[in-house]
Amino acid sequence: MTKIDSQKNIYLFTHGRMDLQEKAVNALVSKGFSKEKIVMALPNKVGSVGDYMAMLWMPPTPDHIKIQHITKVEEVKPEGMIGLWKGVSKEDIETIPLG
Repeated sequence: MTKIDSQKNIYLFTHGRMDLQEKAVNALVSKGFSKEKIVMALPNKVGSVGDYMAMLWMPPTPDHIKIQHITKVEEVKPEGMIGLWKGVSKEDIETIPLG
């Protein structure tokens, strides 16, 4: 796995599964992410290049977390539930089991 920069934020996408939020946070902390840097993803605020994304995958019944590294952020017109994240480019880093 790529070395985690624990000073960077990681944006957590639960895809509506708030019941799995605590389990997801614990899994990310066990992988080296700082609990203070785990941010719930919102459609109107995106991360920066170098930050991370964590998605519960695959909706609607996720069994793992897909961790991605943000490589580019472009200004876009917000679209639906994805909002401003539409303009974020990322690369997959790792997949970890959920709980």
